[in-house]
Amino acid sequence: MTGTVYKSTGSWYTVKTLNGKFYECRIKGRFRLDGIKSTNPIAVGDKVEFDLETKNNTETGVINRIEERKNYIVRKSVNLSKQTHIIAANIDQVFLLVTIDNPPTFTTFIDRFLVTSEAYSINTVLLFNKIDSYDEDTLLEVKYLASIYRDIGYECIGISATTGKNIDKVKALMKGKVSMFAGHSGVGKSTLVNAIEPSLDLKTKAISTQHSQGQHTTTFAEMFDLSFDAVIIDTPGIKGFGVVDMEREEVGDYFPEFFALKQDCKFNNCIHLNEPKCAVKDALEANEVSYSRYKSYLQILEGEDEHYRTDNWEEN
Repeated sequence: MTGTVYKSTGSWYTVKTLNGKFYECRIKGRFRLDGIKSTNPIAVGDKVEFDLETKNNTETGVINRIEERKNYIVRKSVNLSKQTHIIAANIDQVFLLVTIDNPPTFTTFIDRFLVTSEAYSINTVLLFNKIDSYDEDTLLEVKYLASIYRDIGYECIGISATTGKNIDKVKALMKGKVSMFAGHSGVGKSTLVNAIEPSLDLKTKAISTQHSQGQHTTTFAEMFDLSFDAVIIDTPGIKGFGVVDMEREEVGDYFPEFFALKQDCKFNNCIHLNEPKCAVKDALEANEVSYSRYKSYLQILEGEDEHYRTDNWEEN
């Protein structure tokens, strides 16, 4: 039998077949030894083949094959630095939720996420949430930040999951596609999903006032079929986003504005650090490239993983 993984709890996988029936499945042990360095060899969104077995009058499935993935989003495993964690697979687009404060989303996090989605050819839309709660100065910050990413070519939408502002725009983009929702804990992913499809009634929690961080409400990634011909993957809040499986020479190619300038650099293998006649550094001097983006690029290049959870996006 074949189906799509809709939920993973680490050891069991909920798989939906083409006829709409759900089965609880586990994997054969050899999957863990198949050269997959991921903490989760199977992810939500994976297409799998499985056999049915009955034990103690309970019918379950045993997954024996994963079909080749169209794409996936991967990051460094938080506790096991040499391993990766696949967040979801076979995605049409990602909506990355961004909040200026309560909790803050820093550009280093945004840029690391975008670099990974570029590397795996996944379109990402930035949703600036909670705009109903911002004062005038904070709204100016939103406009400034959105302008940086719009100039690069990313779609940016200001939304409010609580008032419903621009939720119709998000739904229009989702129709006929598999969309993943991502962001820090507390940025309003579950609230947004509930605004898009109230019948799902996902759990939400208040922001922790002590640390201005969200409390994890989604423990595992999970896929949901929606009523308007759309599928979403809701994911747990991500504190940090470690970039993996990327050579130094190729990192700049996943910054679209750097890649567009690369042909004007004197050297074909320019990595935009100390090389003479570097078009990217010239553009930076002329304020045609964002300082925060270049700063993120340097940190990824230097492997400063400790910064990806803490660094501020503001220009110092």
